[in-house]
Amino acid sequence: MLTKAHIESVVRGALAEDAPWGDITSELAIPETATLATRLVAREPGVFAGGDVVAETFRQVDERVQLADLLADGTRFAAGDTLARIEGPARGVLTGERVALNFAQRMSGIATLTSEFVDAVAHTSARIADTRKTTPGLRALEKHAVRAGGGSNHRFGLSDAIMIKDNHLAALGAIDDATTTAALRRLRAEAGHTVSIIVEIDRLDQLDAVLEAGPTGVLLDNFSTDDLSLAVARVAGRAVTEASGGVHLGSVAAIAETGVDVIAVGLLTHGARALDLGLDAE
Repeated sequence: MLTKAHIESVVRGALAEDAPWGDITSELAIPETATLATRLVAREPGVFAGGDVVAETFRQVDERVQLADLLADGTRFAAGDTLARIEGPARGVLTGERVALNFAQRMSGIATLTSEFVDAVAHTSARIADTRKTTPGLRALEKHAVRAGGGSNHRFGLSDAIMIKDNHLAALGAIDDATTTAALRRLRAEAGHTVSIIVEIDRLDQLDAVLEAGPTGVLLDNFSTDDLSLAVARVAGRAVTEASGGVHLGSVAAIAETGVDVIAVGLLTHGARALDLGLDAE
């Protein structure tokens, strides 16, 4: 969850990076009494995200900078639309401009790409979810942007849920069906009933041994759509089914139509491009 404290911390770091000893251009070239009125303008259509981060950026630079008509996160917009009006001391507006735009462009790009995936599977019951393939230090912002685009969040980090992958099974000594089931049952007993356990498999013949252990979910990695359909039928509601691996806009609808509950898409965060937004003086 994106908290006020996290926004303040991330913005503080970004401003320290961009203007560690102040904005010498604005401080030397712009009179202290000058004011500036600007508009945050969309150069292309998309879905907005990052409003609170933009507001916090200007607040930290100069509390006298005022924002009005700020678009709500999750709102779709067209090219040419005004997403916010920003007005106040010119030095403050100019110093905060790039950092605010970087955040808004990045987060809106993620929200926009997510919305395209969500729209592509709208005729099914599948949910589009993100992954941990995020920019270090910006995970909360990027996962918030996924939600703004209509997607769902997978686990935030390693502390949230148990996810067993092939290397975990190898480390547990799971070398065949019997040892896999036994290892997962031991894990279930150790973890307790309140902790989610998701097990990743990459072959259909691994499924029965995993299901015997009663996992919360089964992640079907790089399965063909035919095998996804077979896996969903075999699971028969006993666990949440999740598809992952190489998902893109051209393939996501067919994956969703197999009946999987969740489709994990790393591309939402590691592959989204920054949306083209600008700050125009009025």
